[in-house]
Amino acid sequence: MPEADIAALLAFFKAMANESRLKLVGLLAHGEHTVQELAEVLGLKEPTVSHHLAVLKDLGLVAVRPDGVMRWHSLKPGALAQMNRRLLDQDPAALAPEETWEDRVLATFVAPDGALTIPASRRKRWVILKWLAEQFDAGRRYPEAEVNETLQRRHWDCATLRRELIGARMMAREAGVYWRLPEAEWRGFADAKPEVG
Repeated sequence: MPEADIAALLAFFKAMANESRLKLVGLLAHGEHTVQELAEVLGLKEPTVSHHLAVLKDLGLVAVRPDGVMRWHSLKPGALAQMNRRLLDQDPAALAPEETWEDRVLATFVAPDGALTIPASRRKRWVILKWLAEQFDAGRRYPEAEVNETLQRRHWDCATLRRELIGARMMAREAGVYWRLPEAEWRGFADAKPEVG
């Protein structure tokens, strides 16, 4: 999505997050009104209504028709539909966040049901270990049986996975109790680099 479209959409949503402006759009959708009429219906002061109308006019939603000393405001036909098209007629791939190398590794080695294959590459294995470590809540202590059960849902060899998690300093163990270590302490965290291909 072009930057200009993103900026326009952000301005639109910011403007429409105001209750008074939403009510103004609703009233103007039914026909033309003067500032005085709108102020009376909404219970607002005329300068406040004028300010809200200026914001909506800047967005291209409101048209103004002078008639002698009166100024009639109306919702521009098709303005909301056009904004809707700008948002919805985008290529979904353009709106999706860009896939990272780690995302591709996870997609390759973790099946849709969560079962995993352990990669031979150390860097790819580090991504899998990171994903496994995130299955455990920080600050919580886990008995070995619960760690085994969680890991076995992903791969049958829970003993190897436990050892690798501890070796990578992603988890710690003492007297049969395990806990996740802070990410900053993980071995290889700072120097893990994506592989090419």
